[in-house]
Order: sequence, then structure tokens, then C-alpha cells
Amino acid sequence: MTTPSKPATDEASAHAVDSRFVAYYAAQSASEGTVARFRAIQDRALALWQEVNGTNRPLRVLDIGCGAGTSSHLWAQAGHAVHGVDISADLVDLARRRADELRLDGIEFSVQDATRLPFEDASVDVCIMPELLEHIADWQACVDECARVLRPHGVLYLSTTNALCPVQYEYELPLYSWYPGWLKRHCERRAVTDRPQWVNFARYPAVNWFTFYGLRAYLRPLGVRCLDRFDLAARIHGTQAGRSTLLAAVRHVPPLRLLGQMLSPGTIVFGVKEGQAAAAATAAH
Repeated sequence: MTTPSKPATDEASAHAVDSRFVAYYAAQSASEGTVARFRAIQDRALALWQEVNGTNRPLRVLDIGCGAGTSSHLWAQAGHAVHGVDISADLVDLARRRADELRLDGIEFSVQDATRLPFEDASVDVCIMPELLEHIADWQACVDECARVLRPHGVLYLSTTNALCPVQYEYELPLYSWYPGWLKRHCERRAVTDRPQWVNFARYPAVNWFTFYGLRAYLRPLGVRCLDRFDLAARIHGTQAGRSTLLAAVRHVPPLRLLGQMLSPGTIVFGVKEGQAAAAATAAH
């Protein structure tokens, strides 16, 4: 989980996390369901990479908001060079310990601010940001950084909150996604004061609520072409009778696609960084 920039004098405080949250996250990150979910994300990202680039070489992967490192470990086990970053020193330490236990090479973890990444422009093949943007006040800077470090034809994956769906997993409160802004601000204040159990004692609870449409609009000028879960599913299941027909209807009938988004508890975006010429044309327009 990553947070906005902090003054240098408050650096130690910025990296501190409630021990109860660390314990909760340590257990959740190692669950079979979490591992299966990250493995599916990896499979889809690799399939998209191969479709766009026509190669299956080892990749340089950046895991922003890596937490306990579950996704990073899977990429390293598959032979890719991985750098995982997170604002929480406790979670980064846990990610390192688990990597050592798994005897993984080619993987590095560091404590970093997601809005100021220490990586060169166009230096990363795959950039993943799972359940991250909702926790960062300056989420735009985080997305800008991801687009900056991603190579042309590189693959982006991000998952975050969905303002369209009443089901959510950030707050132990019913229908929270649909609360008006003033009520969300009130709940955010309570979550970091007298009601930390609402957010499993997370120090930086979700403060942003997104839609696929809004993120696509933001990423387009940055030279990133976006696909939602239905676009990607069509690529994977397009040859299967029946499933292909349903996916085609959802993808090509805007009200059905909107309904599909409303039934999805989270927002998922897969993106491909355009080549330099295409990106320049996009920026010019």
C-alpha cells in the first residue's frame, strides 16, 4: 500500500504501519486465493505482451505497491527480473524474507514513494499496480510515473476501486462505493481515528474511487491504450462458442458494457504503451 509524499522530517512515520494490519496483510497475501489471482494476472499480462511484441524473452517487471511481494515472487519464479517497491518498510522486509525462503534470484525490494520512482524513462517491460491508486492522494503522479518508466509496447496492469459497483472490499461498510463524497470524507477520518477496524487497521485507507472509463481517459494522453476485463476475456475465450457471443455483446453494446462494469467490485485496466510515433501523434491531438 503506497501513500502520498511526506516531508523528510516525517519519513520514519510515513513508513510505519499498524502491526495489526501487517499481520492481517501477511496472512491475506499468502492465501491460495491471492496467489491464484496474481498468477492469473501474470498469465494475462504475458499473453498480452506476447501478442503485442511476438516474443517470450525474460522481462523487466516493476511491481508498484508490492506489499508482501506475492506477485513479485511469482514473476521471479517464472524467470523475470523483478523490482518490487512499497512505502511500508515492514511489508518490504516481509517480501524480502519470503523471497529468501523461496531462494529467489533476480528480485529486489525497496521502500519507495510511488509518485517519485527511481527508474529511468522507458526502462520497464511490465508495470503492475494492484490495489494501489485508491490509497494515494496524488494518484495522477503515480500513473504518470508508471507511464514514464514503461517501454514502448510495454504492458501495464492496474486494479483499484470501482465507483460504479456497490460491492467493495475497502471498508467494512455496506454500499460504501455509492456514499456521497462528504460522507466518504467523514468515514475516512473515522477510519484513521476511532474506527480503524473499518479498514483492517490500514494507516492509509482508500480515498479514491475510479471507473474504467475515467482511467482510460486519463491514460490515453500518456500514450497508453487500455483494455478492460471484457476486452481481455474476448482475446482469451474468443474461440469458445457461446462465451464468445456473450462477450461480443458486452463489448459492442455500450449499455451492456456499463452494466458489466457495475457488476464488477473492482476496476481492472490492462494497457499497452504505444510506440514513440503513435504516442507523439496522440499527444499532438
